[in-house]
Amino acid sequence: MIDMRVAWPNGARVAVMLTFDFDAETLWLSRDPANAKRPGTLSQGTYGAKVAVPKILETLGEAGVKGTFFVPGWTAEHHTNRVEMILREGHEVAHHSYSHRWVDPDFPDQEIEEMEKGLEALKRTVGVVPKGYRSPAGETSELLIKLLQKHNFLYDSSLMDDINPYRHILPDGSKGPIELPWHWSLDDAPFALFSIKSPRPIFTNSHIKEVWQDEFREIYRWGGLFDLVMHPQVSGRPSRIALLREMIAWIQTFPGVWFATGTEVAEAWARAHDKG
Repeated sequence: MIDMRVAWPNGARVAVMLTFDFDAETLWLSRDPANAKRPGTLSQGTYGAKVAVPKILETLGEAGVKGTFFVPGWTAEHHTNRVEMILREGHEVAHHSYSHRWVDPDFPDQEIEEMEKGLEALKRTVGVVPKGYRSPAGETSELLIKLLQKHNFLYDSSLMDDINPYRHILPDGSKGPIELPWHWSLDDAPFALFSIKSPRPIFTNSHIKEVWQDEFREIYRWGGLFDLVMHPQVSGRPSRIALLREMIAWIQTFPGVWFATGTEVAEAWARAHDKG
């Protein structure tokens, strides 16, 4: 068997990242600008800020674990108090574009604007210079790594080509950011994010839990990174808060589990595995 284990701190077998894409209303505004005139549609994102973020923070606090919140600049501008609340509780705030617009490789100027406008908004509103980035919906272009390197990001969490972290190598051979991979199977959106224009089944907790727990068991066996991706407006619903609470408690029954933020994971991987 190929040894895929990572040398996590204190001999941990697996690193667990609880991540939350705090899109708020941008999730709906970026998909269809006409939604700006549809308060009912936007209210799903509003719920994420109004109700879900405080409940998620309460749940994480009770469990004694930290999370990483990927925040669009627009969200930081319009829900500053919630981002401040995240920071006060000791969680990480990372970058998630400005308006949650999907990257179009044919329009690099838009990608640059989303990156830089989002960075400016996080700095201006809550004083955060983020170390990590996640692209909206995992949409990327060949420009991504260059932009991350230009703005001194420690890590990215946009790609799905591994279980373990790895270092991007730039065309000139120099070191780029560290990748913290994710996957749709560990994302709540495919299971529970419903809209009239994009209808999909809303799965039960038992279904979602089975997928997530099966993934965890095998990643634990391999010894890698379990990167769970959630959205407050989805996983902040009452029954989904119960699912989050149950998942954390279940994972905590396994020996050698390290709950960590994106920055902690990237820094630990670099200390243990970077060469040169």
